[in-house]
Amino acid sequence: MVYDRRPDDMERITTPELANAFIDEQVQAVKEQVGDKKVLLALSGGVDSSVVAALLIKAIGDQLTCVHVNHGLLRKGEPEQVIEVFQNQMNANLVYVDATDRFLDKLAGVDDPETKRMIIGNEFIEVFAEEARKLEGVEFLAQGTIWPDILESEDGIKAHHNAGGLPEDLNFELVEPVKILFKDEVRMVGDALGLPENMVYRQPFPGPGLGVRCPGAITRDRLEAVRESDAILREEFEKAGLAGKVWQYFTVVPDFRSTGVKDGKRAFEWMCIIRAVNTKDAMTAEIEHVPFDLMQKLVDRITHEVPGINRVLYDMTPKPTGTIEYE
Repeated sequence: MVYDRRPDDMERITTPELANAFIDEQVQAVKEQVGDKKVLLALSGGVDSSVVAALLIKAIGDQLTCVHVNHGLLRKGEPEQVIEVFQNQMNANLVYVDATDRFLDKLAGVDDPETKRMIIGNEFIEVFAEEARKLEGVEFLAQGTIWPDILESEDGIKAHHNAGGLPEDLNFELVEPVKILFKDEVRMVGDALGLPENMVYRQPFPGPGLGVRCPGAITRDRLEAVRESDAILREEFEKAGLAGKVWQYFTVVPDFRSTGVKDGKRAFEWMCIIRAVNTKDAMTAEIEHVPFDLMQKLVDRITHEVPGINRVLYDMTPKPTGTIEYE
């Protein structure tokens, strides 16, 4: 099969045999593209970048350097997990960069969603450039771009930091081995590559991280409210047996306060929105039916354990009309 055409012209990857055929072709394509040069990969630890990392390790081994940037917009415990899986278990060349202050300082006061995405994306490129200058022979930048990213960028729905060009002062050539795959196909490829199940089937996480789940100008206290409420949601979904059954679930804390009551006193605080959706290709999505008793438990824990939140709402909007993420 030829994989340089649009997905509607190619057979969907639905079996291990098709996944292995795709892997073989991409390994050969990467070898031909890269040669003996070095590649820098933005490794978030999400499904897409993890599959790309495994593909590139298979193709070019230690010519690959993975850079994990902690931009302060990751989920609770995520940087530690990335280091454990990729550095300790997979023996990848992993560079960890804590750029939390750098990102959040640049995002301070910015409330436009597209501007936020561009700041985050551009800052990623700058961080990679700095790391690349410390290495010799790096000529390629690998990215976990997938087909829905490209489609939504072309349609003007939203900008994607991993679906655009590099700044003119950088000479990196892009390596995007899964850019014509849908999310379910990426997972099939990850399975075939032998990645851990909890990595392949972890729910998707956007490149801009919690930045797109903190609508409005990002503040550190509200960002922490998103992080903590998200951790509670993930914990309770795991306990309820929903972790492997719901495609994507997360919390959003918008820049909007409402009056509530805590400890007998007026509490003018944020609301937390829970979103849980099911989809196969991320182009459309249906809402998950969450048991009422679980919702009650989530409301109780989030409003009592997360500072600054006094209300919890459940988003019932499918895609379309809403996108999966908020920004």
